[in-house]
Amino acid sequence: MTASQNWNMDSVFEGGSHSETLQKRIKELDALIQETLTQISEWEPSEDQPKYSQLASFLEKRETIGNGLSEAGTFARGLFSANTKDLQAAKVVNQLSTVGSQMSEVETLFMKKLKDIPRDEWQTLISKEPFKQSAFPLEEKREKGQKLLSEKEEKIIQKLSLDGLNGFGNMYQTIVNSVNVPFEEDGKITYLSAGQAANKLTGSEDPAVRARLLKDWENAWKEKAPLFSDTLNHLAGFRLQTYDLRGEKDFLNPPLEYNRMKEDTLNMMWDTITENKPKVVEFLNRKAALMGKDKLNWADVTAPVSVGDYEPKTYSFEDAQDFVTTHFGTFSQEMQDMAQRAFNEGWVEAEDKEGKRPGAYCSNLPESKQSRIFMTFSGSANNVSTLAHELGHAYHSHVMRDLPALNRSYAMNVAETASTFAEMLISDATVEAAASDEEKIALLDSKISRAAIMFMNIHSRFLFEKRFYEARQNGLVNEEELSTIMEEAQKEAFLDSLETYHPTFWASKLHFYITGISFYNFPYTFGFLFSLGIYSKAKREGQSFSEDYRSLLRDTASMTTEELAEKHLAVDLTQPDFWQSAIDEILADIDDYLALTADRV
Repeated sequence: MTASQNWNMDSVFEGGSHSETLQKRIKELDALIQETLTQISEWEPSEDQPKYSQLASFLEKRETIGNGLSEAGTFARGLFSANTKDLQAAKVVNQLSTVGSQMSEVETLFMKKLKDIPRDEWQTLISKEPFKQSAFPLEEKREKGQKLLSEKEEKIIQKLSLDGLNGFGNMYQTIVNSVNVPFEEDGKITYLSAGQAANKLTGSEDPAVRARLLKDWENAWKEKAPLFSDTLNHLAGFRLQTYDLRGEKDFLNPPLEYNRMKEDTLNMMWDTITENKPKVVEFLNRKAALMGKDKLNWADVTAPVSVGDYEPKTYSFEDAQDFVTTHFGTFSQEMQDMAQRAFNEGWVEAEDKEGKRPGAYCSNLPESKQSRIFMTFSGSANNVSTLAHELGHAYHSHVMRDLPALNRSYAMNVAETASTFAEMLISDATVEAAASDEEKIALLDSKISRAAIMFMNIHSRFLFEKRFYEARQNGLVNEEELSTIMEEAQKEAFLDSLETYHPTFWASKLHFYITGISFYNFPYTFGFLFSLGIYSKAKREGQSFSEDYRSLLRDTASMTTEELAEKHLAVDLTQPDFWQSAIDEILADIDDYLALTADRV
């Protein structure tokens, strides 16, 4: 198989970031948003009975706008990701953000109109097509409308958030840009940006370099801690004040509602993980021994480990494509066909070149009925897993394409379902294909290390954020207190199994400063384990499960998380059984790792 490592963006809009077709489309969307705002402002539910044709018309326009903004956004962000020097692309991204922000006013009005429909009439409305299929997300919007303040008050909050919540989010990035970390190499000291230092911290194979850099990294964030402390306090304060105005007394409710899950489910997940952590500590201790250390430090957890004369296997991009499509096909012909289409039609940007932003992602093109995948492929087994991961996201979008837009808006906790599932197919395949014990150890180490992050690192983030918000309700929390809360959370989450921790992690981690949603942590662990539980079932049932899996993905935005698991997996997420079955997948890997390394320490 031969395919380009560069994606095809001309099939979306010709002309790159200077595309006239794109600008024409943005103007059309801007005009349609204004038209839709007028329509929803003038809509009177009582006058639209019994067919609600005006509401149906509004939902059609809303879907057209959403699809159009997503199409244009994927295009513009993709161009800028592939070439960060394309300033015109950056300008278009900002232009689309401005146009799209007007939809917040449309959505607020929409939800408030829905809440004013009498309950009996509402039940009649959602029992009829075209509303019946989207009854669940429409009900969600109606319930959210119940919590909103008056239209005028909500508009004030939105306006103030530009220089309040969003302003402090932007301030975080400004401060990060000023962070410099000293790095000594060959007797010469250079100063690294936060991004450069993070890459070296996680990528260096030398434990001494990691230890030295971790100390300088910690000091760099500590130097700016008062500024980060002010920023974090005001972000949380704005949220808490908004919750209070809307009568929301529990700061965990909004992120739980967004993720469509119960607190009982969240607590059971963490409790089951905690019961199994001693086994993960065995892995961490063995990894430390392989590195010649008593205990790992914070930066060692995800660092690569090598034994013997092992040289990591490298893959050509063509090899990676063949490997992924072949192993997708062992589970689902549809997954294999979609992956093949992605390669044939130029969905993937994978070239290792200068000017690209770091990281990987998959973004949807709902009008083209395609996706675009961004990554940088350098030939490692991890790159192959990343490719599979992003193709998993593409498959999730693929199976939902014919659904109404309301039924495609799945939450963060299930967003990683298909991607992690696809990654597990490939990760297990690479382990099985390992040519030596040394290669298998390295691959298992990478796989288990990721699980350790999900079980422990992310748990520490959740514990920190919960305790910080509890303290913030009583006033400002200074940088010393924040670092104390953070270190205590890390020690608790890791069962105090590390040699050193990262007290200013609260400053260095972007996720604490994301303005869209708080608690940008537990959904990662949920999604990871939810996928592992599904994967465990798939291994037992084989290809016969592929249709059930497809049906589950299609329902990810049409019911609560608990209902999704009950309907498609026949499990109760508020009980430990499902979580244990998922964790058992990792425990089996740890047993293999411990056995393979027993005579190497």
